[in-house]
Amino acid sequence: MEYEFYAHRITGGIGADDRFWESLEEGEFRLPRCADCKRWMWPAHFRCGQCGSWEQLWEPVEMSGRIYSWTRAHYAFDRTKERTEDLPYVVVVAEVPAADGARVVGVLAGPDEGVHVGAEVRGHIDPPSEKAKGYPAVRWSVVN
Repeated sequence: MEYEFYAHRITGGIGADDRFWESLEEGEFRLPRCADCKRWMWPAHFRCGQCGSWEQLWEPVEMSGRIYSWTRAHYAFDRTKERTEDLPYVVVVAEVPAADGARVVGVLAGPDEGVHVGAEVRGHIDPPSEKAKGYPAVRWSVVN
């Protein structure tokens, strides 16, 4: 089975975040920024909500931040059956200050000790896999 984002692209998406997935596959964490007014645009859109520009820059961003929210999954739903062996696992929404507080979702790597709102996290990129439906994945780790 081929593991790359385009081979497993979710149907019905508008494609504004394609460059995000491509950059993760390349081992880079990039987020969109308006080329005109420089506002960060996450989640990705084709047009800036601030100035209306259609031009974007996909800029590299440091994968660090603080936990904005988190939850522990105890059940593998139909679309997440591949994660059954990982149950329970923690999903983190981290605010990334380098991108003006953009909130990026990822699964917690390692033990969940120290997980709380405001905890400092660092991220890394997992390559595309069956478990991630052919997509690369963001993993957050709590910084102790």
